Amino acid sequence: TVRVLEEAALEGEGEFPAPFNGWTKLLILPGYRFRAADALITNFHLPRSTLLMLVCAFAGRGFIKRAYEEAVQLHFRFYSFGDAMLIL
Repeated sequence: TVRVLEEAALEGEGEFPAPFNGWTKLLILPGYRFRAADALITNFHLPRSTLLMLVCAFAGRGFIKRAYEEAVQLHFRFYSFGDAMLIL
């Protein structure tokens, strides 16, 4: 959902959300400047995945690293059917 919202913000050039048709090819990596999303609900993703890169871009690599370390210590469940987190 974040990728679609960000695509709509990029396409809009001042009008948000901007209507568009098709697929998004937007790859969000650390350093990306978010234009639409200001919160994120996500689960714990696999290492080296593009989803994890998106989460790191949103909240910062250090913060996410600490969150994952705590999740491991507390035996959170990872991947698609695991625990989730809200990032504000």
